[in-house]
Amino acid sequence: MILFRYLAVEMLKSVVAVTITLLLIIMSGRFVKYLAQVASGDFAPDVLFMVMVYRLPNFLEVVLPLGLFIGILLSYGRLYVDSEMTVMSTCGISRRRLLAYTLIPAGFVAAIVAWISLSITPNGIQAYMDLLAKSKADIGVKAAVEGRFRVDKSTGRVTYIESANRDDQSMRGVFVAQPEPLAKDGRSLVSLMTADSGRFQVDSKTGQRYLVLDNGVRYIGEPGFMDYQVTRFDLLRQLLTDPEEKTYRQELDGMDTVELLGSSDPEDIAALQWRVSLAILVPIAALIAVSLSKTNHRRGRYSKMFPAFVLYMIYLVSLNAARDAIAKGHWPAMPGMWVIHLVFLLLGLVLLYWDSMTRHWWLGWRRNNA
Repeated sequence: MILFRYLAVEMLKSVVAVTITLLLIIMSGRFVKYLAQVASGDFAPDVLFMVMVYRLPNFLEVVLPLGLFIGILLSYGRLYVDSEMTVMSTCGISRRRLLAYTLIPAGFVAAIVAWISLSITPNGIQAYMDLLAKSKADIGVKAAVEGRFRVDKSTGRVTYIESANRDDQSMRGVFVAQPEPLAKDGRSLVSLMTADSGRFQVDSKTGQRYLVLDNGVRYIGEPGFMDYQVTRFDLLRQLLTDPEEKTYRQELDGMDTVELLGSSDPEDIAALQWRVSLAILVPIAALIAVSLSKTNHRRGRYSKMFPAFVLYMIYLVSLNAARDAIAKGHWPAMPGMWVIHLVFLLLGLVLLYWDSMTRHWWLGWRRNNA
């Protein structure tokens, strides 16, 4: 029991340290991306913090198994280098018992990952999508960038605002240019509008956004030609069509697990198997880590870190590829992702008992040829 507590504490300390480090790296990269979106006016800055909070469980469910995997390699690698594992082995701690001691805290981590992936992450992603949709509807002048041209790559719309008053949600000196649908004669038309002032309006029933311009001029024509249509207006109300932000992955990941259980749709089945697979990944990754953690003084504790990491990434990428194949109907739902878990489980067992198997084979060969 003393050895179990010692091994568990050593392992969990490394797991926590590695997980926090990886999470900070991923969250920092994502934060920079969201800051760029705020700067370009894709969503309002006041929702940035909640966006990060809602996405945190989604990152954690992927980082935590990797943190456990690397944590086992680091902690057990140190014990091998310091000869502590050798002492434990002489005291009767076999590889099988070491694996059993490892799988107990790994099972605890797997339970946390299952709770996050099956319950917390779907709620977080759904809240994240709702928040972005609301921010998209309410964005108005909050995300307006004054004195700079803003290009919407999805629609080709170019906007410029001379000044903005965020108290009354109004704008001054508005310029908007965007491509129009092809004319009957096949010409590519461009619409250009200038207005003294403007504001955003949101339809309370439909949630659609409108740009309302006051006292301006609208030009429609093809650049390089003189036949422009010029319209002067006192008030112009234009519908703003924003691109759909969420992908099919986000829609599925935001669904409740209970809804996925009763569905026969391949995409729903793939999403459900992915959530369960993240929990199954943990003990199998722990088995592989225990198998690859054995080292000595000459090789050092980091000698197998790179091949172990590559093997883990192959495992994770295979699961992700299987999810896409199942969702598209290219791979049957049964055996689905379970065959990948079985392959890596067998691989972990082979790696764990490889020394014993080769030694047994060698002694048998020598007896037969003596």
